[in-house]
Amino acid sequence: MTDARDPDILPPEVDPHAKLLGVREIRATNAAEPKTVSKVRGFEVVTDEKTGTNIGPSPLETVLCALVGCEGVIINRCAKAMNFRYSGVEFECDGWVDGRGSRGVVGVRPHFQRVALTVLIRTNEPPERLAKLRKNVEMRCPVMNLLKDAQVTLDVTWETRPA
Repeated sequence: MTDARDPDILPPEVDPHAKLLGVREIRATNAAEPKTVSKVRGFEVVTDEKTGTNIGPSPLETVLCALVGCEGVIINRCAKAMNFRYSGVEFECDGWVDGRGSRGVVGVRPHFQRVALTVLIRTNEPPERLAKLRKNVEMRCPVMNLLKDAQVTLDVTWETRPA
């Protein structure tokens, strides 16, 4: 069943009336330095700063990684639901942050002001099918919606190349 208000919205993959609460568990350590080592399932994720030991991306850079990773997952899910054929996706993602916010300047947001995302999808699908895919991906992507809810300006461009 599709959304009665918008026929381009794909039906949910689960019972919309039954909660599907999931818990994501992370344990981390920090040795009084910019570097933090997090354990996620069987993985180790290191965040750091250029001014630290510079052995990993900064926490804000990992947010951008999370955005493109999440977009990739949701594109795949929606494409499968639509029988949308594509052979791959490339992303370019840039974020602008005013460093004064995380250094204590009152009134300056410590998170991204703006994020520009380019989604280059390799497909031979027609533009109207791409528009439907995009609409559903942007509605479902948790990380994109976190940024929207934080009032980050999102400049999102989708481009296609032949599959």
